[in-house]
Amino acid sequence: MQITTLAQVQERPRRVAVGEFDGVHLGHREVIRGSDTVLTFDPHPLQVVRPEAAPRLLTSLDVKAELIASLGVKELVVLQFDERFAHQSPQEFIDQVLVGTLDATRVSVGENFRFGHRAAGDPALLEADGRFETRVVPLVEVDGEVVSSSHIRGLVLAGEVELAARFLGAPFQLRGEVVVGDRRGRTLGFPTANVVPDESLVYPGHGVYAARADGSCAAVSVGVRPTFGTGRGVLVEAYLIDRDVELYGRKLGVEFLHRLRGERRFDPIDALVAQMHRDVEETRQLCGERRG
Repeated sequence: MQITTLAQVQERPRRVAVGEFDGVHLGHREVIRGSDTVLTFDPHPLQVVRPEAAPRLLTSLDVKAELIASLGVKELVVLQFDERFAHQSPQEFIDQVLVGTLDATRVSVGENFRFGHRAAGDPALLEADGRFETRVVPLVEVDGEVVSSSHIRGLVLAGEVELAARFLGAPFQLRGEVVVGDRRGRTLGFPTANVVPDESLVYPGHGVYAARADGSCAAVSVGVRPTFGTGRGVLVEAYLIDRDVELYGRKLGVEFLHRLRGERRFDPIDALVAQMHRDVEETRQLCGERRG
């Protein structure tokens, strides 16, 4: 998939899906279906127009691009959302961006899509324009609940990663560079790859999870290690089961499959080690079931 900015696009007719697409969830995938081009915004519009209300995101731009590419899209166009663009009228967005720059023959949006200054534009305005076909996709529901990025963010923060995966269409994933820790896990027999989560992105609530990391089954702790009282910030610690590899400096992707338990303090340390053995065995079993 080609990734380009709006200013760099080449002239050609396009079937364009338009949206923020944070998380690329099941609803987004339905909007994107049948499109050869996706137009998205970076940063998130709320970071410009109402920074105090801007959410932590489910996906970075890089991860979003990978997820969109996996849907067979040929081109991702990234529109830099800034103050100038925020004051563009809905009709200017249609005339200058969709028609003038992208030469859209079809525009696909969700039914709740809004655009232009003060979000004054809606799908009806797009449908009224005869220069392109407009496809308006109804909100997608799973088990009677509307699929939305805001709902999924809440599920991830609450540790409900299995339910989040049902709405996303894939396990929630976190990525980051592996950093050097205090090697406490190695002294306990469980060497971990440690990632400091990006504070601009959502990460699962404190607890222990069954996951996949670097292609391996992994028991993953998210939290502040209360047993040791380090006083440090949140850390994601992944124990790759049956592997002992040096990952320092590498990007590590973690896919969260199931929440095993909450974060708690253990005394003595032997009780923590015994629980870690149980966590690993449960994780091993869950990973085997998911592969089957």
